[in-house]
Amino acid sequence: MEKDLGNYRKSYDKQVLDEAHISKNPLHQFQTWFYEVEQSGGVEEANAMSVAAIGVDGFPKTRVVLLKKYNDDGFIFYTNYKSEKGKAIEINPKVCLSFFWPSMERQVIIKGLAEKVTSLTSDNYFDSRPLGSRLGAIVSNQSAVIFSREELETSLKILEASATEENTKRPQNWGGFLVRPHSIEFWQGRPNRLHDRIRYTLQYNLDWSVERLAP
Repeated sequence: MEKDLGNYRKSYDKQVLDEAHISKNPLHQFQTWFYEVEQSGGVEEANAMSVAAIGVDGFPKTRVVLLKKYNDDGFIFYTNYKSEKGKAIEINPKVCLSFFWPSMERQVIIKGLAEKVTSLTSDNYFDSRPLGSRLGAIVSNQSAVIFSREELETSLKILEASATEENTKRPQNWGGFLVRPHSIEFWQGRPNRLHDRIRYTLQYNLDWSVERLAP
């Protein structure tokens, strides 16, 4: 089987990214871009991002998760700590986050170190989730092999029938990761593949250097 995709072409010409109009702090620049993407209405889940980590088998793996919070410390998402990505991050906390917003012709690529958030932070977020989402997280042994879909749904029905305030608390193996960025690259599509790429890199004095990269 073969399919030639060489004729897939698109001209990127919506916006410009230049040093004269960006923030000195990449997290503030991210906030600006995220707000613009939200307001554009062209992205269904603006907080969808890929998380790349080196697995316990030595292979890199990328999966899409949802960003649940960002602040001056970094970017927070939640997962099962015993899942494939949870185990991978525990062994090697160096990760890469990537946002792709095609309607704005933009990407953001973040390299950083992941660490577990506090138990209280995870508790508060878990308690804020809809009941169905909480129950799903409890019954799913994420990344483990299961025999059938029915096995999963049966476990959910059993828990639903006996759900109480006590047995719908956050499992200890479920919680958040905070990714503290070491570099953040902003990519804006431009005509003729001469895209704008601006990279911020964290320095030893905790200031950020700013560099333009060739496309």
